[in-house]
Amino acid sequence: MWFFTNRITRRYHHDHKKHGHHDGHHDHGHDVESRKSGTREIKVVRRVLDANDIMAERMRTVFAEKKVFVLNMMSSPGSGKTTTLQKTLARIMPGLRCAVIVGDICTTHDADRLAQSGAPVIQINTDAFGGDCHLAAHVVERAVADLDLAAIDLLIVENIGNLVCPAEFDIGEDKRVVVLSVTEGEDKPAKYPLMFRECNATLLNKIDLLPYLDFDMDRVRSSIGDIHPGMPVYEISAKTEAGFDEWIGWLTTQVKAKLS
Repeated sequence: MWFFTNRITRRYHHDHKKHGHHDGHHDHGHDVESRKSGTREIKVVRRVLDANDIMAERMRTVFAEKKVFVLNMMSSPGSGKTTTLQKTLARIMPGLRCAVIVGDICTTHDADRLAQSGAPVIQINTDAFGGDCHLAAHVVERAVADLDLAAIDLLIVENIGNLVCPAEFDIGEDKRVVVLSVTEGEDKPAKYPLMFRECNATLLNKIDLLPYLDFDMDRVRSSIGDIHPGMPVYEISAKTEAGFDEWIGWLTTQVKAKLS
């Protein structure tokens, strides 16, 4: 347990052995059985995901009672998610009372940066047993126990950088947002459709780099629209804050609707 500046940032290790994870594979609740032939048959079961959903609903009830809006922000590594959150917190605080849970396999780098906002920040690291590629509801529950929910309007969960696994795990959030950097290419929604299907808004980040890239904005918007018709897509630059007015407007509208 470590302390940083004037904010409490705690580090939790997720014990996979207690929650159905087997080393080196992220099967999210599959049973692996050995056969006489030496091959392995993976039998898909719902045990882990069902248990996670039960916990997530319990957390959702708690957040509703406390009137805390929970945003699950997801992306691949390097999308600019942390910088986007830094700039977002600077714009919405202190009008909204915010806290952040940061998920990473290792390090507290992102949590240290976000703590500079003045918001309470809790770090979750999953490296103890190989490192989960996502945050699950029971891990978020442990982190939330160290927060005063009565003093929070908006809880932002910065999930572990991954465009696959985090989309599968409900953590009791109200809304999900995916950050996609234009440097990643316009084919990512088509390659990872579940993430874009499960999210409520997309932030297309680093548009300040568009003059230097061969990136087809129409193509990526069309792809997202095919996967999730009607989902808002905001073109932003975390560096210059271009497009932030629309993004912040969407976020504050969502939060205030729950608080009213």
